Amino acid sequence: MLTKTKVSDTLYLFIKSFGGNGCASLRIINLLRRYVNKIIALIPLECESAATMLALGANEIHMGAMAYLTAVDTSLTHRLSPVDKNNASVSVNQDELGRVIKLWNEEKQTGEGNPYQALFPYVHPLVIGAVDRASSLSIKLCKEILSYHMTNEQEAEQISNKLNSDYPSHTYPITFHEAKRIGLQAKPMDPKIDELLLKLSGLYSEMGQKAQTDFDEFNYHDNEILNIIEGSDIQFYYQVDKDWHYRIEERRWVALNDNSSWRRMEIVNGQLEEGIHHIR
Repeated sequence: MLTKTKVSDTLYLFIKSFGGNGCASLRIINLLRRYVNKIIALIPLECESAATMLALGANEIHMGAMAYLTAVDTSLTHRLSPVDKNNASVSVNQDELGRVIKLWNEEKQTGEGNPYQALFPYVHPLVIGAVDRASSLSIKLCKEILSYHMTNEQEAEQISNKLNSDYPSHTYPITFHEAKRIGLQAKPMDPKIDELLLKLSGLYSEMGQKAQTDFDEFNYHDNEILNIIEGSDIQFYYQVDKDWHYRIEERRWVALNDNSSWRRMEIVNGQLEEGIHHIR
């Protein structure tokens, strides 16, 4: 899609996402910057976690009336993470661990030992180490993404630290006024553009609605669309196509017959072409 586009001055990037992979955000910004000189992020609704990282790569962030960013503090699901009642791994958050240790140090009595002795039976030491490392990665990613348009390293570090550690919840909504206060180039979105993007979001929501078929209480098929990337005359989307089976003895869901893939739709010479798009 980008290889067919000449280097232009400005790219308007519509972002609506509950998050994902922070490293992918850096790779996307690095790719876009090869083809455009200025990026303007259009945020009409939620732009959470890794999507907030993606927005950091924009020169300007235009936010609608219902738009919000979030903190990007790292939570990690490790192979050695604790499990919930369904035997699924639970994500562990660096801020939560830090708060437990802080409370322990504030409330401990003389001779009570250290907080890690109490934590280790519930959270494996390797998980604690992995979360700490992931938190450092999150700060590094934010600084690197900001560096594509921000020359003041001290300001970039300040914004990165705020987004990683200054909020009480990972889903805390950072609205327009808060975004400006922490140093982001946030601007109010034109109401007409905001209205059009909300309508477009409604179309995407219809395309990406859940499409699950229950066979019985232990088996169902998932056929929903999770990701949509669209440009002029071309669209990519990731469609799940797999069965899920609940193993009673293991107390967990396992995937079967997984045919999920990226799909591509493109108008070529006035004709619609579609098929599987292979990504390795």
